[in-house]
Amino acid sequence: MSDSTPSTTRKSSITEHSLPLSSGEIRYKAIAEWQPLYEREKAIAEIFHVAYFADHQSTTPRPLTFVFNGGPGAASAYLHMGALGPKRVAFGQQGTLPQPPVKVVDNAESWLSFSDLVFIDPVGTGFSRAVTLDKEEAKADEKAKADKPEEKETEFWEVERDLNALAEFIQTFLSKHNRWLSPIFIAGESYGGFRVAKLARKLQQNYGVGLSGAIIISPVLEFSLLEGTDYNVTAWAAVLPSMAGAAVHHNRAQRVGETLQTHLAEAELFARKTLIPFLAMGESVSEDEQQQVYQQIADLIGLPVEFVARQGGRIGIEGFARELLRDRQRIVGLYDASITAIDPFPDRPLYEGTDPTLDGLDRLFTGGINSHLRGTLGVETNLTYHLLNFETFKAWKFELKGGLKQGFIGAVDDLRVGMTLNPYMQVYITHGLFDLVTPYFASNHLADLMKLDPDVRPNLTIQHFQGGHMFYTWEASRQQWFAEMTQFYQRAIA
Repeated sequence: MSDSTPSTTRKSSITEHSLPLSSGEIRYKAIAEWQPLYEREKAIAEIFHVAYFADHQSTTPRPLTFVFNGGPGAASAYLHMGALGPKRVAFGQQGTLPQPPVKVVDNAESWLSFSDLVFIDPVGTGFSRAVTLDKEEAKADEKAKADKPEEKETEFWEVERDLNALAEFIQTFLSKHNRWLSPIFIAGESYGGFRVAKLARKLQQNYGVGLSGAIIISPVLEFSLLEGTDYNVTAWAAVLPSMAGAAVHHNRAQRVGETLQTHLAEAELFARKTLIPFLAMGESVSEDEQQQVYQQIADLIGLPVEFVARQGGRIGIEGFARELLRDRQRIVGLYDASITAIDPFPDRPLYEGTDPTLDGLDRLFTGGINSHLRGTLGVETNLTYHLLNFETFKAWKFELKGGLKQGFIGAVDDLRVGMTLNPYMQVYITHGLFDLVTPYFASNHLADLMKLDPDVRPNLTIQHFQGGHMFYTWEASRQQWFAEMTQFYQRAIA
């Protein structure tokens, strides 16, 4: 970077605050600003981020955690205002959506208790933009630049370029704030979990950033397990335990009185030992055996056996969400199947409404993050905050560069390499039990296939909680997770 190059054309905001907790007050500084990415000494993008630094008296460096969400195309507001930041959006006790207006409260479970935090919005999300205009043009037309995706911006909407942009940001941030000696953690949700697994290798191998810990939240680790087909049978088994959990939650499982954990354990065993071999055998299975398996599926997930048989034992998440409570004219959420909503078109053959657990959240997080950034943190900008940029999502390129690589993209190999490059790095994978989109059992299944060395395997922790994709919107789950992460950080820096 040239010393004569300005750090950014946009105005930073630095404010001081306090977080009241039962254990005592945490005083902290918040820095909300844009950090440029450079190419041949020319700024090509400005990455918006919010950093929280707690007052720290000890000479020992405090842990520092870089946080991002997924999509691709999602800003970091979900983790920022849902679980980790010093302020959060208020939800119902079990993640239900409260009536307007949005309420922002102090977050007693903020990770600021044990780590400084940096929330990163990748290019095209939040207030982060590619730099395509010179300074005079940018001043004259900031609003137009904000709301119209520029062609230059799409260069960042690709797997490797996105990862490199995040790694470059982290490297520059550590230098700017003199934090190279801090214990460094990365945390990401959904596609952000995929990013964390890939960065666990890339940061250490290519950027010289050693990691104390990697937290992978509701991830997609292997895209082959995201959607089942006639020929990819494992994906159907990966999601079945989450359906079984939702059936118990809504009192639709056939084994009355069975606890959630017992039912999930039975569904997991069935998925591995019965469903995968059954689907793999195709038409060679006898009719009697087919009916037996279909009945087992129906009992586990609470659907009519006739529906299960019509689907050939391959139960899609949209069909499950429509059918589980259809007699009550209710659908369940895809991202949290414990949440229900009225089916607006009950007589139509296919469900044509929206998903209550994704679309319903938009008003809460959009209102919460804009209020927090523009009001509490004093950010001054005409830019629109892109909470979830569907232009980014639709334009994303998943191609792997170099070689003739075919099939689905994945991150588990990178995670395995990262764990062996640094046998001290702690890894934590977590899901919500009722998430149908990124089901918890997919990660359980992949962990059992990682063949980790006995010296490294204890570094991997897998723990799941009641709730959906954003299980931390459940009050009890957020509190349990906070206690778990407090201990995780202590282990990682011991």
